[in-house]
Amino acid sequence: MLSPRKVKYRKKQRGRLSGEAQKGNEISFGEYGLVSLETYFITARQIEAARVAMTRRVKRGGKVWIRIFPDVPYTKKPAETRMGKGKGGVDHWNAPVKLGTVMFEMAGVPRELAEAAMMLASSKLPVKTTFVVRRDLR
Repeated sequence: MLSPRKVKYRKKQRGRLSGEAQKGNEISFGEYGLVSLETYFITARQIEAARVAMTRRVKRGGKVWIRIFPDVPYTKKPAETRMGKGKGGVDHWNAPVKLGTVMFEMAGVPRELAEAAMMLASSKLPVKTTFVVRRDLR
């Protein structure tokens, strides 16, 4: 699964996710893309599940780009622990995804197959998504 190799601070506050994506909102590498229609934190496990579903659907053909990276730590205290004693340890990593962010890109496969693979991947994600085609290919 994806996670940062090294971070300056192990634990940090999540902050606010509001507004639309200003960066990462256009298809840069592939021909087709999966765009988020909601704002959400997506876990590394969800990203990996979507990636595996896509690559299996296209039978490892074409190329897939993951445009989001889980770099926000999510901490959790152990079960049955009393309050206090500081912040819990890092449980998993999240990728902040804003409305309009291109999460995955794909190239080298027919449009119908790419759309089917992206829809399968979107069922693994906690956000509503839409399939988009690169502007110069329309």
